[in-house]
Amino acid sequence: MSAYPISEREFAQFQRFIFDIAGITMSDAKKALVSGRLAKRLAHHGMASYEAYFGMLSSGRHKDEVQIAVDLLTTNETYFFREARHFELLKSAAEAARPNLRANAPFRVWSAACSSGEEPYSIAMVLADTLGNAPWEVLGSDISTRVLDRARTGHYPMERASHVPPDYLRRFCLKGIAEQQGTMLVERALRSRVQYRHVNLNTSLPDLGQFDVIFLRNVMIYFNGDTKRQVVARVTSQLKPGGHFIIGHSETLNEISDAVRPVIPSVYRKAA
Repeated sequence: MSAYPISEREFAQFQRFIFDIAGITMSDAKKALVSGRLAKRLAHHGMASYEAYFGMLSSGRHKDEVQIAVDLLTTNETYFFREARHFELLKSAAEAARPNLRANAPFRVWSAACSSGEEPYSIAMVLADTLGNAPWEVLGSDISTRVLDRARTGHYPMERASHVPPDYLRRFCLKGIAEQQGTMLVERALRSRVQYRHVNLNTSLPDLGQFDVIFLRNVMIYFNGDTKRQVVARVTSQLKPGGHFIIGHSETLNEISDAVRPVIPSVYRKAA
């Protein structure tokens, strides 16, 4: 239990705060999570109430603190090669595209809510294996600068690698020894092929270019219907004709978007 009790009114303020910024609908069941994660910021600033902290965030004078609060309130859960079927499809799409790839037209994949980097590095391993020296690019983006910083290191506890194919683990990862025992590091050459950007999917997107495949997995579960439609419209506008759009297995685009058509459950394609 947090040393700082949060009132219903204060909790409602933070529900509105994270919805307005990130489009995330936070249920009443998240009250303990909010108080627990933000309590350290109250202690840091010597504040006695969540209302005082909310006032600080709302003042418009503390943008860095707003980003810290967003980082703390956005949930990030992922692991390498989550949903293996999606990576089999990625491999097939890359193989089909290979004959037409050129330096000015690489195969491009966007992990649109990449969290701490496991998804974009999984994508990069598949592309390095499938396309080799043919041109390809991977972009990972997230609303949390904290997880992006972690992603750029490519350094993870070894237990996070349990789903990495053994051949990929040998080729693309370094096993920690001595004080780094029990960890793994994505090797530098592969890390250099993955770019990370801070992107809020709930606002107009920066100029990211067009992509052959976009992963937007296990994100829409945090959005209401209107926000889902807006986010999917923005993201699919970056998808090339014929490109694949991949979502989580617990998600659907029924009544959300007609910009893409279903191929198999959780995989959609834009008309060529």
